[in-house]
Amino acid sequence: MLIDTHCHLDAAEFDPDRANVAAAAALGGVGRIVVPAVERANFGAVASVCRDYPGCAAAYGIHPMYVERAREEDLDTLRETVRRERPVAVGEIGLDQFVEPRDDARQDFYLSAQLQIARDSDLPVLLHVRRAIDPVLKALRRWRVAGGIAHAFNGSRQQADEFIKLGFKLGFGGAMTFPRASRIRELAASLPLDAIVLETDAPDIPPEWLSGARNAPDQLPRIARALADLRGVAVEAIAEATTSNATMVLPGLMRLH
Repeated sequence: MLIDTHCHLDAAEFDPDRANVAAAAALGGVGRIVVPAVERANFGAVASVCRDYPGCAAAYGIHPMYVERAREEDLDTLRETVRRERPVAVGEIGLDQFVEPRDDARQDFYLSAQLQIARDSDLPVLLHVRRAIDPVLKALRRWRVAGGIAHAFNGSRQQADEFIKLGFKLGFGGAMTFPRASRIRELAASLPLDAIVLETDAPDIPPEWLSGARNAPDQLPRIARALADLRGVAVEAIAEATTSNATMVLPGLMRLH
């Protein structure tokens, strides 16, 4: 079995054929799909997808790129949703210092508030860390949480090691499949295998062979093979290790049937 630790299956891009997308993933051996919310407005859509499709598990959070339209009362809704639904993680949360314009102070506020919710709920977090790894690490040292995943990791080995020390796994997906992505590929090849989980971030971050088309969770087996090739091991070893890593850092996945 493979686990897609980050897939926005609720996204509008999947509205025409969501059932077929989920079925294709299951047929390919993707037994679990973690579906993170990005704002209060899609908490319901995430919950619905996870009710409708076996093997899907929800995470709830406010994405840093959506904090501009968030309100503080959304944090109360998040806290209540986490209490009621008991998701596998709080997420997708974090910081994004790539997009312009942005409000760094507002991003910091929502990240800190959501880390506190995760800590109080004893839940791991799914972290968005684009161009913002060091400030995210700083926040994690202040608000210690029950580990989680640094999604779409693209930092240095030193930064990777800091996440690992804090109980985090690192998410690798389509970006790793591009031959020119030398830093990501070097990390994927050399990091301890017990630190790595697989993800698609579908419909985003398509792998090299999709040439900018819509990504989907049924691409995870081929992504796993790409990681196996980089590490010079059998794909079965990658599947076994990354599945074990995902269930270790997201123990709520074990509740799924």
